[in-house]
This record gives sequence, structure tokens and C-alpha cells, in this order.
Amino acid sequence: MRPFTYSDGGVTPSESLLVRRLIDQGVRDPRVLAAFARVPRTFFVPEDRQDEAEADRPLDIGCGQTISQPYVVAAMTEALQLTGRERVLEVGTGFGYATAILAEMLPVSAPIRTLEIIPDLADRARRVLRELGYHNVEVRVGDGALGWPEAAPFDAILVSAAPREVPAALLDQLAPGGRMVLPVGPSPEQQELQLWRRVPSGRLEKRGLMQVRFVPLTGSSQRSVH
Repeated sequence: MRPFTYSDGGVTPSESLLVRRLIDQGVRDPRVLAAFARVPRTFFVPEDRQDEAEADRPLDIGCGQTISQPYVVAAMTEALQLTGRERVLEVGTGFGYATAILAEMLPVSAPIRTLEIIPDLADRARRVLRELGYHNVEVRVGDGALGWPEAAPFDAILVSAAPREVPAALLDQLAPGGRMVLPVGPSPEQQELQLWRRVPSGRLEKRGLMQVRFVPLTGSSQRSVH
């Protein structure tokens, strides 16, 4: 995390435990693991859930939303295969935990755009991310299913809430070679984490990754395809 320096070389005992747990769960990308070591989850959970911050499970953050399980955030980030040169969009900012992980994967000069439909959550995430030094993050209140068309195309899109079907606007905003990771399904009991890729010819490819449980993507604009 940019504004903090830890005496043991950048990793506190709790973050070391988290990273070891992610390795045990199959996360292998060293840059993803380093990002998790640098971003304490405690900054992104409510005050009354601080004692659960390092638990490997989703936590309620209010407004009917959750902060995702660390392993799922890691798996989604790893699936994006970020190299540090991407234009990145996140849908579903929440308190900004996954946003901070993404920011750690990119140069400080690279803009990250993130959409949150609930104004109170967007305001809190914007404040916390700014306080922690992530000045390259732009938080906008808006319907995530519409994406951010004026900043498109994007090389990587991470969606932290589940539409019933894949929003066409997000697929349209994928650059050639771009990747999108999102949960898809009609209910939390029937959701699949999917990786979508636009190959250089423009064709879209889809791969199922695992079964997950996310809050639904809300908004009035979910024109669907596939």
C-alpha cells in the first residue's frame, strides 16, 4: 500500500497469513499475491466488523452489499492476467477493496475507473482510496451495466456483482485482446464466474471458472446478450 511502510519488508503478520492462505487455495501470480500483501482488508470493512476483516469470507458492508471473499477477489484478478499496461474498469466499487488491489497491479500513473450505483458507498470508497494514496482511481456513481463508454475501450473489466446475463454494453467496451471477469446468474445459488475475452479478430470467447455467490448487479439498463 503506497502510503504505508511495514518494518518486516512490506507485509504484516495478518497479511502474510492471508497470502499463505491464497497460495494454499491455488493463487500463483506473484504480482497478485504481492498486491494482497500490501492492501490490509481492515481499511475496507465497517468498524463493527473489524475483528472479521481477515476472515476468508464475504462481509456485509451495509446497503445490501458485501465485500467479497479475498480468495474470490484474488482469483478474479489473476484471471485478468494484468501486465501493468491495461486500461481498467471495475463495476461494483463497494468499499473499494478490489479497487485497491487493482491499483496495486498498475503503475501509479495508470487511471482506474470504477462504478458504484449506491452514492453512500461511492463516497466512502472515494474518501478511503484517496486517504490511502490511490490518486489514480476515479470513482463514479452510475449504472455498472452501462459501463463507462467515453473512456472505452478497456483492456480489463472486473465486475463485482452478478447480472442475470452478461450486459451487452460491457462486452461492447472490451478492446481487442481485452478480458472481462464477472459472475453471471439469476440468483446467488446459480452463479458462474466467467472469463470473457475479445480475440484480435473481434470475436468473443467465454470460459467458465467456478461457481460463486455475489449480490445482484442492480440498475435499469441490463440489455443482455448470450
